[in-house]
Amino acid sequence: MRTTPSVLDVAKYLLERLGPMSAMKLEKLVYYCQAWSLVWDERPMFSERIEAWASGPVVPALYEHHRGKFLVDKDCIPGNTSVLDKDAVDTIEAVIDFYGDKSAQWLSDLTHSEDPWKNARQGVPDGARCQNEITLAAMEEYYSSLSSDD
Repeated sequence: MRTTPSVLDVAKYLLERLGPMSAMKLEKLVYYCQAWSLVWDERPMFSERIEAWASGPVVPALYEHHRGKFLVDKDCIPGNTSVLDKDAVDTIEAVIDFYGDKSAQWLSDLTHSEDPWKNARQGVPDGARCQNEITLAAMEEYYSSLSSDD
């Protein structure tokens, strides 16, 4: 029986692999780990909710650990990477390979152009606070459609 890792476990792995990064970049990378886990592994990578904030997708449970910090390092995040199974690690590594060298702003702009974030913020003015959830179903549907285009 697999224990579902938390977003903190995923964030810790990313920080151990890539080193310190901006809080915005970390939030976007965990978002893409969740999205691609839904497509490739057919399961959520973590159970915490993702919200459509003005800056893009944010996991409030992760945000609590880096609130007020621009730069986040592995010591900020109390995750446990040993709970990540091979499929999870493979997915995170694929996300790192594709998105890891991108800037926080590039990642934020990308999420702003994609349906899960846009649809969750429908009717919300640009820049306004929003706690609408980006659902797993919305992510799975959108990113599956990208994957099948290959």
